[in-house]
Formats: sequence, C-alpha cells, structure tokens
Amino acid sequence: MNGLSTALIVVGLFFVGGVVSFIKQKMPKGVVVVLAIGAAMCLAAGVLRLEV
Repeated sequence: MNGLSTALIVVGLFFVGGVVSFIKQKMPKGVVVVLAIGAAMCLAAGVLRLEV
C-alpha cells in the first residue's frame, strides 16, 4: 500500500462522513449526491491503486 492509495482512501472515508453528516442536517439532495459521488470516486481510485 503506497502513500497515494492510502491518502485517497482516507479522503474518501472523510467524504463518506460528510455525506452522513449532511443527510442528518437535511442539506439539499444535490449537495449530498455530489459529495457521495466524490467519495465513491476517491475510494475506488484508492482501492484500484493498491499494490497487492
């Protein structure tokens, strides 16, 4: 596991926490969807960059 994949996974998990927080605060759905897409892309990129 290199540094970039670790950073992408950490940022993705941070965004997932933001999605949960925004849903609890009843933020507009558009904002939540954009943040969720960003979280999914960060997590996917981090997992795909893993060197096993």
